[in-house]
Amino acid sequence: MAQNKNEWASKVFGLIRAGNASAAMAQIKVAPTVADIQRLQVLVKGLPNTKENRQLATVVEEELALLSAPRLHRAP
Repeated sequence: MAQNKNEWASKVFGLIRAGNASAAMAQIKVAPTVADIQRLQVLVKGLPNTKENRQLATVVEEELALLSAPRLHRAP
């Protein structure tokens, strides 16, 4: 069974749209791959410029930087 590549990003984005930023941030911290974070980053950039959304964008950028380091990739 093939999985939708955008599934994780769309679920986390759903948390953000529902107003549950703390749960979204927790999910971002355990993102499965760099590509998932990148897909979420594209979705977050389309949000209105509010304080909460800027904070989410910062968390996404930080996690992207952390996961991009070869030693921090999660094992499959």
